[in-house]
Amino acid sequence: MTIRLDSAANPAGDVEALQNAFMICMVRLVRAKDFYGLWSGDGDAELLAKFITAHEQRRAIPTVGDLDPLTLWRLNTFYAAVGVAIEERSNLLVSRTMEISPDGIGRVLFTTKRLVLLSSTLRNVHNFGFNSLRKCADTGTRLVSEAVAVVKAYPDVARRDEKIASWKPWPNLKN
Repeated sequence: MTIRLDSAANPAGDVEALQNAFMICMVRLVRAKDFYGLWSGDGDAELLAKFITAHEQRRAIPTVGDLDPLTLWRLNTFYAAVGVAIEERSNLLVSRTMEISPDGIGRVLFTTKRLVLLSSTLRNVHNFGFNSLRKCADTGTRLVSEAVAVVKAYPDVARRDEKIASWKPWPNLKN
């Protein structure tokens, strides 16, 4: 995959962060969700700059009221990229469940078959964002690595085939 660099749009100058496997996955996901081609001319750094919020910007965001749709989009896209990266590294189908209250508190849960891969509490969702692309890459890579470590620790649970066909709800009944 070709990485499109635009040094003017790269706020932190983290060129090596853009070459991180998680960030490449995130760029692919953002581009896949760009149904109308609005961001087709943007470089990768410019796309990912939407996930960067400075400390001063976060302080200015009110924590009372409904969540901002852009903040929800950033949160959803980030955790969707975590799920896709887990699938790529573990070769398993991963399911993501995310529940957020209007107060900005919630939980995100990644599962496969009968195994919980990652469970994370979300607090202060109003202020979701990262200080730099490097911080975003490190956080995403850490979450993916933790989930893959769980798969390696419990491979029999993660790859278990369920045999539902042999299950009989009422074994005493005769046909």
